[in-house]
Formats: sequence, C-alpha cells, structure tokens
Amino acid sequence: MTTQPTTAGEPWRDPAADPGERVRALLARMTLREKLAQLYGVWVGIDAGGEMAPHQHDFVDAGVDLDDLVRHGIGQLTRAFGTRPVDPVIGARSLARTQRQIVTSSRFGIPAVVHEECLTGLAAWQATIYPAPLSWGATFDPDLVRRMAAQIGKTMRGLGVHQGLAPVLDVARDLRWGRVEETIGEDPYLVGTIGSAYVAGLESAGIVATLKHFVGYSASRAGRNLAPVSAGPREIADVLLPPFELALRAGARSVMNAYTDTDGVPAAADTTLLTGLLRDTYGFDGTVVADYFSVAFLHRLHGVAADRGDAARQALTAGIDVELPTMDCYGEPLLAAVEGGAVEVAAVDRALERVLRQKCELGLLDADWAPEVPEEIDLDDAESRALAREVAERSIVLLHNDGTLPLAPGTSVAVVGPRADTPGAMLGCYSFPLHVGVHHPDVPFGVTVPTVLEALQESYDVTYALGCPVTGGDDDGIAQAVAACADASVCVAVLGDRAGLFGGGTSGEGCDAPDLRLPGRQEELLDALLDTGKPVVLVLLSGRPYELSRQLPRLAAVVCGFYPGEEGAPALAGVLSGRLDPAGRLPVSFPATGASQPSTYLAAPLGRRSEVSTVDPTALFPFGHGLSYSPATWLDVSATGSLWPTDGVCRVRVTLRNDHQRETSEVVQVYLHDPVADVARPERQLIAARRVAVAPGATTVLDIALHADLTSYTGRAGRRQVDPGDVELRVGTSSEQIIATLHCTLTGPRRFVGFDRVLAPEFSS
Repeated sequence: MTTQPTTAGEPWRDPAADPGERVRALLARMTLREKLAQLYGVWVGIDAGGEMAPHQHDFVDAGVDLDDLVRHGIGQLTRAFGTRPVDPVIGARSLARTQRQIVTSSRFGIPAVVHEECLTGLAAWQATIYPAPLSWGATFDPDLVRRMAAQIGKTMRGLGVHQGLAPVLDVARDLRWGRVEETIGEDPYLVGTIGSAYVAGLESAGIVATLKHFVGYSASRAGRNLAPVSAGPREIADVLLPPFELALRAGARSVMNAYTDTDGVPAAADTTLLTGLLRDTYGFDGTVVADYFSVAFLHRLHGVAADRGDAARQALTAGIDVELPTMDCYGEPLLAAVEGGAVEVAAVDRALERVLRQKCELGLLDADWAPEVPEEIDLDDAESRALAREVAERSIVLLHNDGTLPLAPGTSVAVVGPRADTPGAMLGCYSFPLHVGVHHPDVPFGVTVPTVLEALQESYDVTYALGCPVTGGDDDGIAQAVAACADASVCVAVLGDRAGLFGGGTSGEGCDAPDLRLPGRQEELLDALLDTGKPVVLVLLSGRPYELSRQLPRLAAVVCGFYPGEEGAPALAGVLSGRLDPAGRLPVSFPATGASQPSTYLAAPLGRRSEVSTVDPTALFPFGHGLSYSPATWLDVSATGSLWPTDGVCRVRVTLRNDHQRETSEVVQVYLHDPVADVARPERQLIAARRVAVAPGATTVLDIALHADLTSYTGRAGRRQVDPGDVELRVGTSSEQIIATLHCTLTGPRRFVGFDRVLAPEFSS
C-alpha cells in the first residue's frame, strides 16, 4: 500500500471552486496509467457460477488483484450489491472498506463511482422488487413512476451507490424479442414520458440515471437479441430516438450504448451516433458508459476490430468514456495503443474530463468525502412495499370480461397453471432473485412475494392444480387440472412466462421467442380447461403479449400483469375480487391472428390490413386498451377552433363524468392522423395521454395544449418538419377505440425543428 500525500489544500479538492477548473487542475497532474484507471470499471467478486451478462466468462477475471489495481485508482466499482446475495449492512461495510482502500492506496485518493442495476428496483438481496418496466408503461402514470424512482434512488444512495443502469428507453418493435419486458412499451411518446419521469425521480435522489440502449437495440432482425438492426434513418429518428431526447431533458447524466450494429456499424464504434448526434446535436455533456463487454464485442463478435487495443481505440474515439463492467480493453490494450501512437492522448483526456466532472458533481473529489455506513438498513421497508403495491395496482390490465368478474364473495375457485403458486411468476429477469439468486438456490428470496394462489385463498374457497410447467409437462398434469375444476364455480388459469437470462426462461435477456404462442403446453392446458364448460378467467403473467385469438371467444375474462413485482399477487386478487377497479392500459398490443406477427400499432397504411395480403395484422387487443368495472362517461370532446398555426398550439378539451359509487380513472389518449405527408407515416400515433381521476358523481374537465411541433416528422430531406395541411386528432380510450375525431388545419409555412422542439403536451384540469 502506498502512502497518500496530503491533497486537501489543492484546488481540485475545493467544492467551492469552479468544477471545470478543478477537473483541469487534477487532470494536468495525472499520469497516463492514472488517467486510464478512471476509464474502466472493476468487477470484484464476480460469481463464477452463473452467467449474469453475455460472454461474462470470456472477459472477466474472477481473480482480479484489487490491491494491485488500486495503486493507480479505479473509475467504477461494478455491482457491489448485485453480484451475489449480500446482507445489506455487511455489503455497505465492505463497500466502504473498498472505497477507503482506493482512497488511501492511490496517489490522488479519488473514490470510485459505484453502479448497480435498478430496472425493477435496486437489484440487491432483500431490496424491494417493483413491477417491471412494461408495467410502468401500463400505468400511463408518469407521476407515480417518478415517485417510485425517487424511492429507488433513496435506497441506492443510502448504500453508497452513485449510478443506476436504467431506464431502458428502447421502443418495442418486435414482440418476440426477449427484452420486451424491459421496455416501457411500443410507442415513443409513452416510453419517453414514463422513462423521463423515472430519470427525474432517480436523479432527484442524487443518483446518475443511465439511459439505455443508445440506439436501435429493440429493432433487431426477427426479434433476436444482438442481431443486426434493420431500421432506416427515419424510423430511428421518429420512433427510436424521441424517448432519449425526452429523458436527456429530464436530466439524465449518463448514456449506455446498444450492443447492435445498424447498417453494419456497431453502436459502440459509431462516432456519428455517440459524438455527432449525442454530443454535438443534443448537447449532452455527461458520461457514455459501455454496455457490458460491448467494447470487446467489437473484436470478438462484430469482427470490426483487429484486437482489443483496436476495439478500445474505436470505442474511445467514437465517444465511449467508460468501459464496463471491467477493464478488458481500456486497461493494458488501450495503454499500449496510446503509447504506440494509435490513440491520441487527447482522446483519453476528453473522456477523463467528463468522468472527473461527474465525480466532482457527486462530491467524490471533495476533501472531506468519506464513505458512510448506516448502522441499520431496511431495503424493503413499509414505504417501499406500499409504493410497489400502488404501481402494481395501477398496472393490472383487464383485457376482456363477459361479466364473470369481479368474482362474487364465496365463489368456489379452481386455481390452476404454472404461474399460480410460484413467487417468481411476479418478477422480471432483472429482479435480484431471477438475475442473481437463481445461481444460489439455497438462498431465500430475501423479500416476501405472495403468489396468486395465496392471495386468492384469503377470500375464496380454492382448489389448486399445477396443470403443466411453463415448458414441458405431461397429460396426467393437464388431467389433474381438469379434475380440479369439477366442483368449482370458476376456473382461474394463471399462465405466462418464466423470466430468465440467456435461455434460462421464456422471457428476458437472451430469451427470444420463435412465435407468439403461449410457451410449452400452456395453450393445450387452456383448451382443456375451456372444454370443461366452466367459466375460465385467464390471468396472464408475462413479459410480452401472446396470441389468444383461438381461445378468446370461450374465455370468461382475461387479466394481464407484466411482472407486477413483489406486491403483484395482492393487486391481481384485488382486481379479480372487485376490491380494485382495473386501471392499467396496454403498453403493447396483442396480436390477433397468426403466431409470428411482430408488428406494433405504429404501422403505415400498407402495414395494416389490406386487400393486397392474406395476412391480417389487426390486433386482438390494441395499444392503449384496458377495461374498467366503472368506466367514466365521456360527455364532450372539443377543440378551440379548427385552424392550428404551424408554430402555435391547438387546445383540446375533454369532459368526463363518473356515474358510479366508486372513484374511477380514465386514460385520455390523443392520436394524430396525417392523411397526406411527405413520406408514408403511421396511420395513427399517440401524441398525448393523461390519466384522469374522477370522484363518484363528479364531472372533470381535462384541457390539453398540443404544440404543432408534436406533429413533426422526418421528411424526405432528412430533416424534421411541421407541415401545413389537414390533420385529424383522434381522441379516445385506445388506439382503436376512438370517441371523437377533431379535424384541424395546420396553417402557415412549413417549419423545420430540431432537438429544441416541443416534445410533450401540457395538461390542466
């Protein structure tokens, strides 16, 4: 161990000094090795028993010598809590010891940034497991998501974590993709507004939010993970990029690249994307961090780099500041490339300046910085569980109901299916139990996760049968499920996905689907249950929509939860019993016919049903759809005039009344239809959505201010434009259930707009 010189009086230690001057003063004194040490993460204690990231064992040295590394400093510590089950107090103390070692052993004593996954809450043992992002989208409630993220950030901050690798802003394009569960939905407005709310909440707690995956990842061919992206510049500009633009405005301080290549250029080596667009056009001045091993992938998978040094050169030059999760390329290979003249020191300094400035913002350069260790830590306190319950309750979607729901008190219920009696049915692939805990089968979940069976047993006379696993099973199991229905009044079939990683599930990272039929023998089980003649309520717990068109005519009801988290089962039971009015709306559409239809509702006219194809892509349940036991009554939809200046605002007013004895809520949705445009555009696209609560017997008025910028799109010249001409505003309860169509004419000259355009409507009530 080296002795740290006294640096307290140096200008870069002064929190009152200008951050830029502090960083420049420090940077000027650092050796090349010390500089590079700030540009990579170190994954201490990586679990050799399980694959938590693709090609993990190809690139991670489980026997990393931390004592040797800290002599030069360390830029980031990877997943101090999210690598293996660690008691929170013990983990916090261990992290503090590591930080002290980094500070006392290196010449300048710069602490490391600590990052963790936080896609369903902090991915740590015993931490609250919130609903998966697809459930955030189903809430259509950015304020609720903002509160959730702030609570997650508070938990992270209390442990000494600085950076969260969330949210995922990929817009779902092919519903067979395994990571659909990690997306917020298939619409850029929804993804952008919910995602930016998450960013605002996380950043409000002092946590650096990391936007991922920039950009194109979700548009991979055939929904295969890491497959090449087939998306033109217009689709990228109008569908995939707007969520990132919204989230950057919300204050995100970090961006993570996509693994994929677009038109042959991997995002990790794309200077036009990571510097030209992100830095020069968007003005982003935070850090760009590599998705795990994506720098090495330039050499090992993409085949565009000759070796690791060349991969480091390309990534650093393109604009990736920090290699994660560990130093495979930005360590010795990059050092050799700089010393050999292949990489300019200026490129290193450019990345280092951004890294040090962010550490300055986090207080890590201050003279009085010291790690804090709380004496007691409760990562799943009552406040967090209550918030997880609220998000879950708001996210459950009632898709279909013939009147069987809500279930009457005293109803005898047969609960069957592979997702009925397992806590993991509630959790997404980035939850700690399924991401890490699965490699430690003897370790308990760490949090209480009720099952649907347990939740229903509190109110009903229940019989149970498995029927079949998510995949596999036999005829005897299905027969036992049928027998369980004999004396029951209603059958509740709980089917869906098993979340996992890289083949460990039917949904999740690396778990792509060849088609959209229910996995395994579940469809066969459902048909057998329907053949009993008993009313069958399907509860779908999944990471993607599935094709249910053959069963729907015989189903009594369909309820959907997209991995609703640790409080998901009580929320589902609340909807089934009628204690809760269903509030969720679909963030993704359900296919109607055919099992391999990857399309979303954002289709141009020839992408919809037509006479020139025998395949009908019309959705069974459209984007935005969701039923209620006590729906609001729509009284009036109007606009303040039909003329809409191309640089002005159109105001829409919606009046709702609640004729029921309980509070209800409606998600008012406004879709734009542009009948004549410069290019073929989606036949309709969401430009505004707002959840409105209406008290019993009350009337509520929602005013929506729509700036003309919201009609903009990328024209033939490659620039985003607002066109004069006729448009329609279709206002309703889903993309297909339109209550009123307002005809407007945009007046004035064509306008070209950029990153500074108006990205969201304004609401008042």
